[in-house]
Amino acid sequence: MRETFHSELSELRGLLARMCERAATAMRLATEAMLDADLDVAKQVLAADTELDDMRDQCEEMAQQMLALQAPVATDLRLVLSSIYCAEKIERMGDLAEHIANAACRVHPDHVVPAPLREAFDRLGTITSEMATQLVAHVTSPRVGAFAELDATDHEVDDLHAEVLRTITTKTWSHGIPTATTLALVARFYERYADQAVSVAKRIEFVCTGETPTLSAPN
Repeated sequence: MRETFHSELSELRGLLARMCERAATAMRLATEAMLDADLDVAKQVLAADTELDDMRDQCEEMAQQMLALQAPVATDLRLVLSSIYCAEKIERMGDLAEHIANAACRVHPDHVVPAPLREAFDRLGTITSEMATQLVAHVTSPRVGAFAELDATDHEVDDLHAEVLRTITTKTWSHGIPTATTLALVARFYERYADQAVSVAKRIEFVCTGETPTLSAPN
């Protein structure tokens, strides 16, 4: 019975890790579609979003069955309960990537991002997709410190988000209010994606240690 249970726990971890991989791919492709005005790639992101929805549902169903049939305790219980929370957050990451792909579809064949901000959004796409990739390893083999690392990366995303907002609100902005509004929304999608990744890392570290991780106060 315990061998079956631990096999199910491993399967649950694997499912969460695959969700993180899907979320990373979705963000990478959504950024590519937006920067290159590539409608085919954007549609690929939109079509793939249902996979994450299905995986989220599968994760929740597995967790509920394990709670009902296996009565896990301690670390195992934390993992089963946290898997539902994490699956929701990862699925939300996929939704945010989908929103970015949708922005590319709405303005096609025009580009969402004008030249002055291409570098900033390219960096946002790279950093956030890499955060999801880091979660794959953290979910598979949790370790203390992963949350702090992702939280530090999240500050980089916050800085880029602020950079975009400063740029589109200056008097010298020459690309119009509709473009500025779209860029503000898209930048927010990246910022929220990073926040979701940090939330997952925090919960997984809690599973590992039994204590909610905190960050050291700055000196």
